[in-house]
Amino acid sequence: MNTKLTDVTETKINKIFSERLDQIESPAYVLDEVRIRQNLDVFQRVMNESGAKAILALKAFSSFSVFPLLRSVLSGTTSSSLHEAQLAHEEFGKDIHVYSPAYRDSEFESIQKLAHSITFNSFSQWQHFQPQVNSGKYKVSYGIRLNPEHSETRVQMYDPCQPFSRLGVTIDEFRPDLLDGISGFHIHTLCAQSAEALERTLKVAEEKFGQYFHQVSWLNFGGGHMLTRDDYNVDKLIEVINYFQDKYKLQVIIEPGEAVVLRAGYFVATVVDLLKNKKDIAILDTSANAHMPDIIEMPYRPNIQGSAQAEEFKYTYRLGGITCLSGDIIGDYSFNQPLKIGQKLIFEDMAQYTMVKNTTFNGLRLPSIYVLRENGNLELIKHFGYSDFKSRLS
Repeated sequence: MNTKLTDVTETKINKIFSERLDQIESPAYVLDEVRIRQNLDVFQRVMNESGAKAILALKAFSSFSVFPLLRSVLSGTTSSSLHEAQLAHEEFGKDIHVYSPAYRDSEFESIQKLAHSITFNSFSQWQHFQPQVNSGKYKVSYGIRLNPEHSETRVQMYDPCQPFSRLGVTIDEFRPDLLDGISGFHIHTLCAQSAEALERTLKVAEEKFGQYFHQVSWLNFGGGHMLTRDDYNVDKLIEVINYFQDKYKLQVIIEPGEAVVLRAGYFVATVVDLLKNKKDIAILDTSANAHMPDIIEMPYRPNIQGSAQAEEFKYTYRLGGITCLSGDIIGDYSFNQPLKIGQKLIFEDMAQYTMVKNTTFNGLRLPSIYVLRENGNLELIKHFGYSDFKSRLS
């Protein structure tokens, strides 16, 4: 069974917030190490019972203030750029895996210096970088990303197997004659999905590419596995991993990002104005598009403590951001009591795909970062200011 949050943990978190909310200068992210530890317990079980390697996808979460906790369990990281690989090298250590849809000539050697494995998106790139690969200067394992052309993701923007996808090699474009020097395959098709979705994907992948699996030493199942969600079938994941490892005698790797910090982050925002335009509107000191862009892109609706759906409680407000973008709308929420200017709101499950996607649009200050340590201490890790805005410009 999955590790679930206990009532004691919930009570402790709520107590700390109620006692220290005034100490948090909004907008701000608060990372909770207790919940991260509970997520890591699930990863530890999967690794123990399957022998798989679990690595952190930095594209979803790269707040290195909690890397010491994460590396106590996880096998390493996966990066999508030179800068992410550099961060992994400096702050995380352990295995550094790299995948990008394409590599720049000017950066590839630097990536090779850092990486334990590099996955190519195409055989074209694999051929292009043969001189550097064959130089023998670096001990790196190389792989190819496969596209099984099997969609499990409902939102096309997040579907690696959408029609005409640029991600991965389809069976029609596969080159068995170019596998010399390739040690692994990478198959990533999921987005916050189940073990059953993974099983269906891998069934198709095996039908198309399985004859080549005996030729490699590792198989990366990519990310998108929500194995720390309460309804996730962890037993099924372990079963699928063991099947592939036993049949093909290779190492399976999984690289979730969201699941590592699921329910382990909060976002604190403050009501700065209240107005009315046929409905009540609250403007917050944050922004959907600048601080939590998946609200617009996915889209999704974050939960706010003490709130409900529109009209469910007595007082309903449209929550808007502080930028001048007309569509900077967080959503419609209802509350038992009317909102007040200066009141702080706590958004839940806000660690993943938030900090890594922040922008300073409109000159908006980036949210501060706090960490709620396992010992109960609340630490301000980073406060951003004008210099962070200016340094991105010229």
